[in-house]
Amino acid sequence: MGNNYVSASEHYGGESVNPFGEVESSSLLLRKVPIINQLKSYQKSNFRPDVAAGVALAALAIPQSLAYAQTAGMPVVTGLYALLVPILAYAVFGSSRRLMTGPTATAALLVIPAVLTVTTDPAEFPIVASLLALIVGGIFVLASVLRLGWIANYFSSAVLLGFLTGLALTLIAGQLAVFTGAEFEGETPLQEYYFFIVDGIGTIDRFTLGVGLACLFALLAGSRFIPKFPTLILVTVIAIATSYYFDFDSLGVTLVGEIPAGLPNLSIPALDTGYIIALLPAAVGIAIVTFADAVLIARAMVDPDDPPVEANQELLALGSINIASAVSGAFPIGASGSRSAVNVRLGGKTQVVGIVLAIGVALVLLFLTEPLAYLPKAALAAIIIYAALGLIEIKEWKLLARVSRREFSIAFVVVIGMLTIGLLPAISLAVVLSIIDTISRNSKPSDAVLGLSASENRFVDIRRKPEAKIIPGIVVYRWDGRLFFANSGYFRDRVLAALIGSPYEVRYVILSAEAVTNIDVTGAQILRDLIIELEKKGITFLIARSRSRLTELIDELKLAKFIPPEHRFHSVREAAAWCELPKN
Repeated sequence: MGNNYVSASEHYGGESVNPFGEVESSSLLLRKVPIINQLKSYQKSNFRPDVAAGVALAALAIPQSLAYAQTAGMPVVTGLYALLVPILAYAVFGSSRRLMTGPTATAALLVIPAVLTVTTDPAEFPIVASLLALIVGGIFVLASVLRLGWIANYFSSAVLLGFLTGLALTLIAGQLAVFTGAEFEGETPLQEYYFFIVDGIGTIDRFTLGVGLACLFALLAGSRFIPKFPTLILVTVIAIATSYYFDFDSLGVTLVGEIPAGLPNLSIPALDTGYIIALLPAAVGIAIVTFADAVLIARAMVDPDDPPVEANQELLALGSINIASAVSGAFPIGASGSRSAVNVRLGGKTQVVGIVLAIGVALVLLFLTEPLAYLPKAALAAIIIYAALGLIEIKEWKLLARVSRREFSIAFVVVIGMLTIGLLPAISLAVVLSIIDTISRNSKPSDAVLGLSASENRFVDIRRKPEAKIIPGIVVYRWDGRLFFANSGYFRDRVLAALIGSPYEVRYVILSAEAVTNIDVTGAQILRDLIIELEKKGITFLIARSRSRLTELIDELKLAKFIPPEHRFHSVREAAAWCELPKN
């Protein structure tokens, strides 16, 4: 051993070795209110791009939020209310410096099904929706206190893909009547498509459809040919101007109508126990989807110089914006992927962007609500359909179909569920399918029979490398996962299947255990019984490349008698060489 080596106890200062130091942590106030650090370290060079991004995002967010309020079945002005105090709340509590929050397609579409569980009176929708936002906010705050941010790591990408595609198709279905002026009814998105074709096409209003198609075509063309140009702003302005000049109202085109001027009156929604109990399941579903959406977007927007996104802090921030939305008389909200992407593209650096955005919306509410009254609802529908089309990732579907049929099936089931049984039941179904998929993967992990590859000078899966050399009389079997009650029976069957599949009489089985991270009592019992069964057939069981923890468990679970030290090896090559030695 070299002279530079020292004992661990000497190096770490004591017999009790702890090689992990304490990560320096900032004060509780700085961790819970990240904007303090942002402002303390704020650079003057960031001010101009932050203000420019904030102004542009205000112009983008206003028509979007009006459209999402329409989707939520709420007065359109509540979409603007959700861009004031809630935006400021995220600026204060959010851990991401670039994430933009407010009304979103995801959250808005989940509002109506939840509200309808307690009332069918449109006059009560705003009251119930505000209470729903308060409950969602409370769930987020509680989850933050319980430090449940780790949940974000377990949301299947297949479920998210299926959810986003189902969301897009559901959004489009919900806007067909507004976009075309047609008259038809359907309880589910699939029914809405069906009845639009059967009953609605003959009732289409040509002026309304013309406005919708013109706006949608302009948005699609703008994103295709001039992606950096603020097409949405231009389309909104032109739609308002043409509506005013040609008097769209007299032509039968439905307009947004009068929007109350002034800032929202802040008040806590009435707490009705019966309503709270009825809304709770929907609120949990909204919280789960909104959280997964927000964390994925926030992590995608992180700049290398930014502090990392903290999932538990995001729970607190999402709680604060939904409580602020409830107090403002609005509805549940979340993180906007489109506005966050625009923020990054425009060079926004900090949450000062959000503050500027909120100021811009406040000025519109105070002085510019009159022009917004002339905005055609078909234009808002076009904005929603345009956003929905952007959620459908054809390339991701092709990749999933090519790589994993199981995950593709899960994603497809989620889409069908959202079109037939509704969003919240489909989300529940998606979670169940993810759990079943996880259990299935753990119960049948990947495995392989190994042979020695001359080109790579290592043992490899002979199914992938048929040219690999095997040693007659020896089966080298690799198990890629922990061995526990749910898969130990499958493990036994696969080892015996490898023996049956061997073209030679087998005298030794070598378990390549580099991927075996753990073993429980049931797994130990099955392994013991398997070794006894092999011994009766004249087959010796050996183990190679076991981790130190697995070696400890072999002793703790009383397996040492069946796998004695002389049957444990550092490498498969070493174990194979031992098998070839002459035995007395």
